[in-house]
Amino acid sequence: MTQSKRIYVLDTNVLMHDPTALFKFEEHDVFLPMMVLEELDNNKKGQTESARNARQVSRFLNELIINHGNRGIDGGIPLKRPSGLQLRTADSLGRLIFQTTPADTSKGFGTVLPDNQILGSILQLRTEHPDTPVVLVSKDINLRIKASIVGVVAEDYENDRALDDFNLLYTGATALPEDFWERHGKNLRSWTERGRTFYELRSIPEEGWYVNQFLYLPGENDAELKVAKLEGDRAILQIVEDFRSPHHQVWGINARNREQNFAFNALMDPEIDFVTLLGTAGTGKTLLALAAGLAQTMDVQRYREIIMTRATVSVGEDIGFLPGTEEEKMTPWMGALTDNLEVLTHTENHGNWGRGATNDLLASRIKIRSMNFMRGRTFLNRWVIVDEAQNLTPKQIKTLITRAGPGTKIICMGNVEQIDTPYLTETTSGLTYAVDRFKSWAHSAHVTLRRGERSRLADYASEVL
Repeated sequence: MTQSKRIYVLDTNVLMHDPTALFKFEEHDVFLPMMVLEELDNNKKGQTESARNARQVSRFLNELIINHGNRGIDGGIPLKRPSGLQLRTADSLGRLIFQTTPADTSKGFGTVLPDNQILGSILQLRTEHPDTPVVLVSKDINLRIKASIVGVVAEDYENDRALDDFNLLYTGATALPEDFWERHGKNLRSWTERGRTFYELRSIPEEGWYVNQFLYLPGENDAELKVAKLEGDRAILQIVEDFRSPHHQVWGINARNREQNFAFNALMDPEIDFVTLLGTAGTGKTLLALAAGLAQTMDVQRYREIIMTRATVSVGEDIGFLPGTEEEKMTPWMGALTDNLEVLTHTENHGNWGRGATNDLLASRIKIRSMNFMRGRTFLNRWVIVDEAQNLTPKQIKTLITRAGPGTKIICMGNVEQIDTPYLTETTSGLTYAVDRFKSWAHSAHVTLRRGERSRLADYASEVL
């Protein structure tokens, strides 16, 4: 056995987080302690995501053992990927090793905690394979600390990371150099089509552009453009519409800064089917998405209705069961919807009666839906808003986006600095995953909103607290 090959010991929480983790260690071997199998068995009941994952792991293990036949498992089982399982990683060439003998618990570990039994099995594994590095993979920080104390190398499970550093995430808007026009003036071709101005460039920057990426020259009132098309070394840029003008409002709302203007351009473009909005509290994500949705649902009638959903994760203690129908149960979670509707329906001239009539009309076109009942649905000609998407796993965000039928537009938005779900971080959040995976698709757009527009109190709190 070569020194480059390693044995990875998987903790239960890794498999319950990602059932396909078994097949993501390429040429290395995977070791499963008996206590991990016990914990999987104890957590397989229920309808939660983790229980479903535990059952899926058991099915994978059963299929591997059946395919191995009656040849014995002491020497390990080839980790052959099941048919139908599609992964981005290369095929696994390693073996799956089970713990076949009881661990020696006389080395300072008790037998009460499952973690102690896992550590005992790792120490025994190291004595059985002295020439092969053994690495514990766990999402449990305390177990990794215990492992370090006894000299076992421990790592977090990082295969589900969308990217290594959150600061490298695609922002959707890029500043152009100040000499941009001078540099490209000779190879520039411009024309006007249907009231819109286009420019064709012959050279693209080395870092590359994506379709629907927004570009701007420094200075608040200078040119703002969008990459409309890419063909080889040619790029066609389009001057974006200015939604800051009082004559160009969206449901009575104007963009207050450059990023909000870019967001309105993405939201109002019928050729864009998927929009992601990132930003801290008060940057206007929900207001922009609702205003654009109402304008295209009520005025243009491009969409039949607005569907709004979000992950129901509490910031503090849970308040218990909520009475009523699905929509009534979701209402307390939709404070952002009611708050923004107050802004969008603020009609001083019509008084309370007119405002009430407007709210009733909008309520008939805005549906609140729970994420728990999304599987199997198909949305036709709907404007779907997924709020607080930073609390979704990549698998959950995939489940939601694949609900889209013909004519549906999905807007995912959130603030990755406010993740309330355990085991999710900025780099493993489903929202980060969606931004990174969709950036090269011609029918998607992303904008990171940077400037808060809520109030001077909220802006100062975001900076100092």
